[in-house]
Amino acid sequence: MLRALSSNLFLAMLTLVGLGIVQVYSSSYIFAFENYGDGLFFLKKQILFTIIGFVAFFVAFKIRLEWFEKLSWLMWVGATFLVALTLIPGVGVRVGGAIRWIQLPFGFRFEPAELLKLSLVFFMSTILFSENNWISQKSFAAKFVILAAPFGMLLKQPDFGSFMILFVTTVSLLFLSGLSWKWIAGGLAMATPAFYFLVMRVDYRRARIAAFLDPWSDPERKGFQVIQSMLSFHSGGMTGAGLGNGQGKLFFLPEAHTDFTLAVYGEELGFLGLVILMSLYAYIVFRIFQIGILTKSAFYKAICIGGGVLFGLNFLINAGVTMGLFPTKGLTLPFLSYGGSSLVVFMFLFGVLVNIEKNTERSLN
Repeated sequence: MLRALSSNLFLAMLTLVGLGIVQVYSSSYIFAFENYGDGLFFLKKQILFTIIGFVAFFVAFKIRLEWFEKLSWLMWVGATFLVALTLIPGVGVRVGGAIRWIQLPFGFRFEPAELLKLSLVFFMSTILFSENNWISQKSFAAKFVILAAPFGMLLKQPDFGSFMILFVTTVSLLFLSGLSWKWIAGGLAMATPAFYFLVMRVDYRRARIAAFLDPWSDPERKGFQVIQSMLSFHSGGMTGAGLGNGQGKLFFLPEAHTDFTLAVYGEELGFLGLVILMSLYAYIVFRIFQIGILTKSAFYKAICIGGGVLFGLNFLINAGVTMGLFPTKGLTLPFLSYGGSSLVVFMFLFGVLVNIEKNTERSLN
């Protein structure tokens, strides 16, 4: 445990987790009080998620790294099964037009797509860089079916944001494996028409693109969230209105404690606060990639690169959406947004990464 506490990556994660607890309290208090009669409703849940997350972190830190290689296929199949459960009537929970959650006891929900993202990193690393695993011995067709099945399920939910993150992470690991950029470019060229039909031929996605290009064309509906988000950033100025003093979260900004929490942060802590926060995220991604470069194992290297891409994409897309740089998409900001599934999964991932970091340092010494 002491070796984990001395890790810069762990300390950076700890800082974000602490900021996340404060952020959930600040962004959700009024909403929770008005809707649940308890201003601490979401804070209490987030603290519970954080405790579970630390358990997951230290479990991942203590497990022998070889087990992630041996059990990667089982993690992927299990996550795929859980995603499939969301499509069963009466099991999946519909929120905002999408069925992405499974109802758990005591009012909690679980989003299997978050576990699927993590499982993809281990699964692809095993397929591409392991020679002694069960899945490595299967035919290309079997691997393709096992890999592709959950992608279709995500589109069925629908969860296009998670679909894209899985797609980009897969391409990144294929590139890392040494696959020629010509093959990758050819595959992307063949996939372009499919993406066109998935986006431009689906009414609500096409409407989001239109709102992204000109949010003021529909300021009370499709453009409402991003307009309110940009107004919150503008109100924050250079130094912010002060912690807890933001106005956007007072029912002007939808999803203030989840998808758009960065806008609340920007309003309350200003441009300087955003620079510090983004620098911390950038350092974390840099450090993850650095660990991947230093480790000698190709399998561990792939986990680091895949994990860095996964973490960085979640941050980049969420930040881009809240700032009006990307079309609106419901993705959490790692560690800062309210939500147990994302928090626990990412803390488990960081446990694995710190585990690799310490084993790498030991081998170098």
